[in-house]
Amino acid sequence: MKNTNSDAITVQATINAPVEKVWTYWNAPEHITQWCQASADWHAPYAENDLRPDGKFKTTMAAKDGSVSFDFEGVYTEVEPQKTISYTMADGRMVTIEFEGNDNITTVTETFDPENTNPIEMQRGGWQAILNSFKQYTEEN
Repeated sequence: MKNTNSDAITVQATINAPVEKVWTYWNAPEHITQWCQASADWHAPYAENDLRPDGKFKTTMAAKDGSVSFDFEGVYTEVEPQKTISYTMADGRMVTIEFEGNDNITTVTETFDPENTNPIEMQRGGWQAILNSFKQYTEEN
């Protein structure tokens, strides 16, 4: 089920790589742990991913200095290989990710429900930073 919340936030990146590679790097735990951070002082020491409807995922995101960590997790509601992923986060918010490939260029668009704690621009900035990290990792490897 695609996200239709009118308050949803959207971030996007165009990656210089074919959709097959982008899909693999987005979903394989050995890659997720390499790119899933918003800044250089964070990392993702653990990732698991059961990419199918009703499958679960979990990525541990942590400050490199050990001061704080949290698990980003949810359950998939839709998986259309190399096209769409939708999931519900542990707190009930919805996320949809669309992959649009054209030759060796892929656009990744994430749309997510905002949470009520942090300002919208902070949330957009954080998710965009992680997506930019993904873009950089995918293009360099």
